[in-house]
Amino acid sequence: MNEPLLFIPGMMCDARLFLPQIVAFSGERAVHVANLSREESVEEMAQAVLDAAPERFALAGLSMGGIVAMEVLRRAAERVTRVALMATNSQAETPPVAALREPQIVGVKAGRLEEVMRDVMRPEYLAPGPRRMEILALMYEMATNLGEGVFIRQSRALQRRPDQQKTLRKIRMPALVLCGEHDGLTPVRRHDFMAGLIPYAKLKVIPDAGHLPTLEQPAATNTALRDWLAEPLVLR
Repeated sequence: MNEPLLFIPGMMCDARLFLPQIVAFSGERAVHVANLSREESVEEMAQAVLDAAPERFALAGLSMGGIVAMEVLRRAAERVTRVALMATNSQAETPPVAALREPQIVGVKAGRLEEVMRDVMRPEYLAPGPRRMEILALMYEMATNLGEGVFIRQSRALQRRPDQQKTLRKIRMPALVLCGEHDGLTPVRRHDFMAGLIPYAKLKVIPDAGHLPTLEQPAATNTALRDWLAEPLVLR
């Protein structure tokens, strides 16, 4: 029986971030999407994922979801059969980036969530093409639905997130590191670095995609995920 597949969404995203993958894979296995709207730290998020997850599962996270996925591995790698880290970052937040979040938080508290989101998720973070603005509109809609409190909690969690390079070096399971070739937020070189830390990891760069390959190039992303799901389990 195929193991369940658990997706962890990025900042200010919900299950719609993975809609093409839910459609593609739900006919062959249970598909879950984590809810990270209430927790105030990456550690709390990871524990919430574990509390709600099946006993053993395949784990895939995008952006902030990848950061949380690494913390899940640090806490309970024995429950994860395989991991896919997409458009993400294994390192702690740098002081300059952490400082940039402060005026964003102030703006959101002042009722300017949509304006702030247009700075958080910019057009140049996605690949050029006719669907860029459509996907950005969906991002802003998801953020508006989640609301101001979620933005503040997730921003604080990212500011204080732990470095996970040691976690990556300990991974002993089928591992996919995936990114878009035009990702302007978490560039290819960062994923190449992460893949180099993980024993036997496979790096997949999705052409004509940016920071949201699950939506920008769903067919290519699904093919990469399907290949990853078909890899034999590693004895640990």
